[in-house]
Amino acid sequence: MGADRVFAYGAAAGLLGDLLFGDPRRGHPVAVFGLATGAVERALWRDHRGWGALHTAVCAGGAVALGAVAARRVRPCPAASLALTAAATWAVVGGTSLAREARSIGRALDAGDVEGARARLPHLCGRDPQALDADGIARAVVESVAENTSDAVVGALVWGAVAGVPGLLGFRAVNTLDAMVGHRSPRYRRFGWASARLDDVAGWPGARLTAVLAAVAGPDPRGAVRARRADAAAHPSPNAGPVEASFAGALGVRLGGTLSYGGRVEHRPVLNSPGRAVRFEDIERAVRLSRRVSGLALGVTVAGRFLARRVLTKGRLS
Repeated sequence: MGADRVFAYGAAAGLLGDLLFGDPRRGHPVAVFGLATGAVERALWRDHRGWGALHTAVCAGGAVALGAVAARRVRPCPAASLALTAAATWAVVGGTSLAREARSIGRALDAGDVEGARARLPHLCGRDPQALDADGIARAVVESVAENTSDAVVGALVWGAVAGVPGLLGFRAVNTLDAMVGHRSPRYRRFGWASARLDDVAGWPGARLTAVLAAVAGPDPRGAVRARRADAAAHPSPNAGPVEASFAGALGVRLGGTLSYGGRVEHRPVLNSPGRAVRFEDIERAVRLSRRVSGLALGVTVAGRFLARRVLTKGRLS
C-alpha cells in the first residue's frame, strides 16, 4: 500500500473516529502536549522574542520529530502505518467536540437559559461572556465554529496531506502553542510572538481552503464569495478573516463588531454587513456547514495528494 493510500484511508478512519467518539475527557494527547509545553515555558520564559522563538522551536519541532520517528518505525508495515495515521488524525482534529460545545450553548439559548449559555461559552472561546447578551453569545459561537473548522479540522488535513503524520502533529502543535502563548497579554507580547507568527503561516492554506469550501457547501455561495472579497482583509487575523467572512456570507448573517477578550474591548469590522443579526438557530446551521466543509476537505486533500504524486511521477519520467 502506497503512502497516498495510507493517508487517504488513515485520515478517513481518523475523522470517523472523531465523529463516533469525539475527544476523551481525560488524557487527550493535545492536553498532554499542553502540559509538556507549559513545562518548557517555565524553563525558558523570558520577556524576549528570541527566547519565545526557542520555545516554539523546541515544542513544535519536538512534535514534528516525534511524528517523523514514529512514521519511520512503522513504514515497513502498511497496516501499522495506516493505524498510526488514523490515530494521529483522530488526536489532532476536534470537529466533534467543537460541534458538541456549540450545540450545548445553542440548546441553552433555545431554552432561554442565557446564564447557562454564558457558563458554557469559555469552553468554546475566550470571549468575556458576562459582556454578551443572547444574540452576542450566538454570534460568538458562530464565529468560533467558523474559525475552528479551519484550525481544528481543515488545516490539519492540509498538512497531513503535505507531510503525513509529522504534518498532522506539527500543525496541531503550532495551533496549540498559539492558543497558549500567542495572545497579546503583557506576559506573551514578546515571548509568544514567534508562536503567533508561525501559526499565521501554518494556518494560511487551511483557512483559504475552508473559505472556498464554505462557499461551495453553504446555502448562499455568491454571498460567501462577496463577503470574503469585501470584508476578509479588514479582519485583524489574516486567517480568521477569510473563514469568518465566508461563513457569514454563506449563512446570510453579520459577524464581527465589538467584542471583549480578557477585559480588553476590540472593535472589529463587520463581516457581511448586508446580512441579519445572528440568532441561536444559526448555531446549528453553522455546525452543519462546518461538518460539510470538513467532509469536503478530506476529499480535496486526498485528491490533491494523489494528483501531486502523479504530477511528480510524470515529471521524473519525462
